[in-house]
Amino acid sequence: MSRVHLYKKLVALTGKSPLEFIRTIRLQRAAQLLEKSQLTVAEVAYKVGFNNPKYFARYFKEHFNVLPSLYAGRKQ
Repeated sequence: MSRVHLYKKLVALTGKSPLEFIRTIRLQRAAQLLEKSQLTVAEVAYKVGFNNPKYFARYFKEHFNVLPSLYAGRKQ
């Protein structure tokens, strides 16, 4: 399957680009980790594949409308 075909198929199925789709999966996993573990926000960010906790926090807030530190505190 070519890269262009994969891109078009993912956009047709999910309405998101491959980058956005993968980021969404990673953010959902991060939310699970924040709920169920005692890891810090930075540790969760690194664990789900973000290299920069600030970058992670920006996308987390965009997706869940709350900062990851508040999300973790709210769920406990």
